[in-house]
Amino acid sequence: MNDMTIVEHQLDRVLSFFPRVDTKAAGLFAVNAAILTIAAINVQAGDLKLWYIAIPGILMLVGLAISYTFLYRCNFPDLNGGQGSLIYFAEIQKRTESTFLKDFEAATEDAYRHDLLGQVWRNSQILCQKYIAIAWAIRSSVLTLLPFATFLVLTAITHSRIPMVH
Repeated sequence: MNDMTIVEHQLDRVLSFFPRVDTKAAGLFAVNAAILTIAAINVQAGDLKLWYIAIPGILMLVGLAISYTFLYRCNFPDLNGGQGSLIYFAEIQKRTESTFLKDFEAATEDAYRHDLLGQVWRNSQILCQKYIAIAWAIRSSVLTLLPFATFLVLTAITHSRIPMVH
């Protein structure tokens, strides 16, 4: 395997981790939406006047808001960097098509290899941002489960019914 192939494989390896994070983010978004939906189905306007229902409800909403904030960061990481790159999409879009073609065709193999290595580094940074964000989003959602369960139980007791899940 030549040097360029090794660099390309390294970039491919880093890029292969992005779908894993994005799948977790999509799944967690669905779980959070389900929690909100189930809570909304089971609450009545007057319930929020009762402190023992309002407090778990507020804790649940705060936890979900934090989770959604980190999900946002995961889905929209900082894309700055890669100045002048012929590979990085955020830099390519700054050029006209003709300028990109001219610059790409003028690049030496060594310059291209250097650009690929820069992409390995920059994409690794972005991937790390995404992993950190999804980890915090998951932690925050997990911490909402106790207030969510408490909220459901207390609304069920208040209305003498089993919590509804539609």
